[in-house]
Order: sequence, then C-alpha cells, then structure tokens
Amino acid sequence: MKVLQYTVTFTPAEEGGYTVTAPALPGCISEGETYEEALQNIKEAIQAYVESLQKDGLPIPEEISEKVKIPA
Repeated sequence: MKVLQYTVTFTPAEEGGYTVTAPALPGCISEGETYEEALQNIKEAIQAYVESLQKDGLPIPEEISEKVKIPA
C-alpha cells in the first residue's frame, strides 16, 4: 500500500479555530475548533478527495515541495 503525504496549511480563523488547506489538492479545505480537530478533519478531507479521484479514474497528485529560506 502506497502512503501519500501532503503539506497542509493552518490559518487561524477570526472567530476561533482553524481553516486548513492542502495546497497540492485544489479545493481540499477543512476547518476545526482546535488544532487537533482541524488536523483530523483535513486528513478525512484528503482521504475523501483521493478516493474520489480514484473512483473517477483520475491521477492522484503527488506533492513536489521545496523549502525556501528568506531573511526576515
């Protein structure tokens, strides 16, 4: 079984909690009241996203990332 890994981005919501996205998967977004809840929710969203692609016979994106350091 292949294990997929995706970077997720947490953004604090004004009303509290977090909004989370998976940039390599366009439109894959979730949220949660706590960091842990948001993390669990985005994992479920990513799994559903990938399963939908598989069902439709579409390719599953693989993340290509590079860390860039800039002076702050």
